[in-house]
Amino acid sequence: MTNIENNDNSNESVHKKWISPDHFGLPDIGSHFLFWPIVIFGIMADLWSKHAVFVFLDTRVSEGYEYSVIDGFFKLVMRENSGAAFSIASGRTVMLISVSLVAFVIVLGLFLFGKIRGRLMPIGLALFTAGIVGNLYDRIFNDGYVRDFLDVYYKDHHWPAFNVADSMLCIAVGLLIITNLMSGSSEKPDLPQTEEL
Repeated sequence: MTNIENNDNSNESVHKKWISPDHFGLPDIGSHFLFWPIVIFGIMADLWSKHAVFVFLDTRVSEGYEYSVIDGFFKLVMRENSGAAFSIASGRTVMLISVSLVAFVIVLGLFLFGKIRGRLMPIGLALFTAGIVGNLYDRIFNDGYVRDFLDVYYKDHHWPAFNVADSMLCIAVGLLIITNLMSGSSEKPDLPQTEEL
């Protein structure tokens, strides 16, 4: 009788292990609660900010479609970019849409099946996803042009205009680098200690 009960318990534990999300490398519930709200909020923030700033500059600013926020450092502008960062691949809309779609699938796949650990990784992947989708929306529904409106500059030196989606992509890269560095340092094997003679 005892052997039968032990077999039942072992079968039950094997079954639980088999259906556990960890068995398939799936993210836990906490990662989902981080990932999806950030993705949704990030996309909404990007699209709303683009629309709001462009409407503001188009209807309330009389000249130049620019509005100074911090004189000599930061202003709102109306820019449309048909390329990627720094206008790379300008005008190649189909290629850029294809690259964005592939990137979206890869990042989503990393979140779902990449056996991610910790909390920084899902946050970084969520920001990556929101940034990709925000600019992808523009490429598809704005004749291939991405709307940029943030202009940081010093005297005559201007950083290329960018938007909220670009900011999320940059933050995501930083978080992923930090996560990889932290995981790499935590996985360093302890060196064997030798006795001094």
